[in-house]
Amino acid sequence: MLADDDAYSVLRSRDGRFDGRFFVAVVTTGVYCRPSCPAALPKRENVRFYPSSAAALEAGFRACKRCRPDTTPGSPEWDVRADVAGRAMRLIADGLVDREGVAGLAARLGYSERQLRRQLVADLGAGPQALARAQRAANARTLLETTDLPAGEIAFAAGFATIRQFNDTLRQVYGTTPTALRGSRHTRRSPGTLCLRLTYRPPLEAARLFGFLAARAVPGLEEAGDGRYRRVLALPHGLGVVALRPAHGYVSCELRLEDLKDLSAAVGRCRRLLDLDADPRDVADRLGRDPVLGPVVAAAPGLRVPGHVDPAEMAVRAIAREETAGGRALLAGLVQRYGTPLSAPVDGLTHAFPRMEVLAEADVPAPVAALAEAVSAGRLDLGFGAGREQAGRELLAVPGVDAEVAGRVRLRALGDPDVFLPSDPAVRDGLSRLGLTVEDARRWRPWRSYAMSHLTAIRP
Repeated sequence: MLADDDAYSVLRSRDGRFDGRFFVAVVTTGVYCRPSCPAALPKRENVRFYPSSAAALEAGFRACKRCRPDTTPGSPEWDVRADVAGRAMRLIADGLVDREGVAGLAARLGYSERQLRRQLVADLGAGPQALARAQRAANARTLLETTDLPAGEIAFAAGFATIRQFNDTLRQVYGTTPTALRGSRHTRRSPGTLCLRLTYRPPLEAARLFGFLAARAVPGLEEAGDGRYRRVLALPHGLGVVALRPAHGYVSCELRLEDLKDLSAAVGRCRRLLDLDADPRDVADRLGRDPVLGPVVAAAPGLRVPGHVDPAEMAVRAIAREETAGGRALLAGLVQRYGTPLSAPVDGLTHAFPRMEVLAEADVPAPVAALAEAVSAGRLDLGFGAGREQAGRELLAVPGVDAEVAGRVRLRALGDPDVFLPSDPAVRDGLSRLGLTVEDARRWRPWRSYAMSHLTAIRP
């Protein structure tokens, strides 16, 4: 958090770069907003600042209907932090508290419930239940605005335990009822499809991002073309299919879910896939100071680090060398032979990626079997809340997994912003074109993952 006077200066400037980093509450209206909200500037003595929307809600404020602070991109700080608060935020966004409760979240992180609550309150101004409640409210709003489902079904799909809890929370968060929040919208929607807008901090270099995914698409699991990317998702309660397409100021996201309880997990995984919670201006400010790399960064604003929707799947793809035609052929064979089939194929999409317990017993290359067995047995934690350093060490203990595979998993699946892969041919070529060596990369910490994106984007 910024000091209060600095935060008020940001509020005066309406600087959208700070949306999601902190929230502004006004005591005279009882409303909290984004820093970029276009409403009249409140007096300094009437303003309070909070590190999370959940903290503002806990203090008794409701969300602004004009700037919709609940729809801001996630905080880039919590997206890259590897400490307990950052890991907890990623697991809460994936819906873990709704599935396993606070006890499950604490167990995943190796803390007692009391220790975890104390840590999150200190860092985020709210405990795990309050953070999860804010997430449920956002899910409910999405379903109210994008589906024609009855409010009762939406309540349970969003993660609420009772209808009363659903109604009370929406009144507290938005100052209105579910019926009023839905309003009189008559949007034409495909049956069973959720149409969402995934926000991000501009700029976004979408062509390269979607091109990267298209070049590695595995038949049956993924499909790409005409600026669109689609894939099958294996989610906690069932399967889903997502279609992503860049639009003006957002990414269009169409979801088909077998179980609507998976909305939070699906959205969170799509955001991680496209690195939408990053702040490219923060990265550019740091890397742009480099006398050699700086001009390259300035020439390609908005580059992201492509992520992934499933860390275990990403580990298998890294072992198979998904960037090669042979690797994709191997992965396509695994998908068709061992993957979970969709109840009804969606054009060229037919299967989800195989579960690790299936691959552990299958006729697959030895490193893949060893990895799958380690994940299934619990010796290797590749969940979204996994500690990056520990996951890296556990990966290297798997026979057949080398430092490059472990690095690619940390880079794309665990969101590590400071990975550097000097053995990657595209990285070596980029260094050579700039007259740099591997040792020069040290000065790009802690954003070496993004430096690699710029190195590999260099063209002759």
